[in-house]
Amino acid sequence: METVEDVTRMHLVGGNLALDFINTRTGPPSGPSDDDVLTGYPELVAWGAYAGALSEAEATALLRLSRNDPDGARAAFSRAMGTRDYLDEVFRPLATGGTPSTPALARLRDDEADALGHAQLESGSTFAWVWRDDHTLARPLRPVVHAAVQLLTTGALDRIKGCGGCRFIFSDESKNRSRRWCSMDDCGTTEKMRRYVAARRSRATR
Repeated sequence: METVEDVTRMHLVGGNLALDFINTRTGPPSGPSDDDVLTGYPELVAWGAYAGALSEAEATALLRLSRNDPDGARAAFSRAMGTRDYLDEVFRPLATGGTPSTPALARLRDDEADALGHAQLESGSTFAWVWRDDHTLARPLRPVVHAAVQLLTTGALDRIKGCGGCRFIFSDESKNRSRRWCSMDDCGTTEKMRRYVAARRSRATR
């Protein structure tokens, strides 16, 4: 079983909070996932803090709340897994030039309305939505849903890609849009090693 420590060893390579949330499931580029770092509400909260969606104080308060309301925490975690499923249905087709499903977009619309219903506008260099006064167990999902909507409405959708070595999705911010891997330290290095071994075998059989 995955632990909170496993969550904080993840590489955040999506370039967007919603994509990093989708990437909490791992596996090959196609087919079902083979592992999941989110196994319960504590892991969800740990991921939120690690990814910058929650402050440490918010994470501590949510864990305390979850211990006092275990049924509510289980329901919030189940909702989070459903959110991740439909976000996958939105962004994975975009990574291959397809179109998101209409039901998935409808669920995102409804969840964004709910998220903004718990938010406040805070001023800075520009105004931004914040959830400082949201003390509900669904708090970790609010910025994830909002990040998804922002990416869909203001991002360059043709930059959303799938890794060539695993199931991770990312926003390609390279200048020439040539990024192929979630990370050169992971899948990129694995592919380089595979090619090196194949080239050595080819030379040895000549």
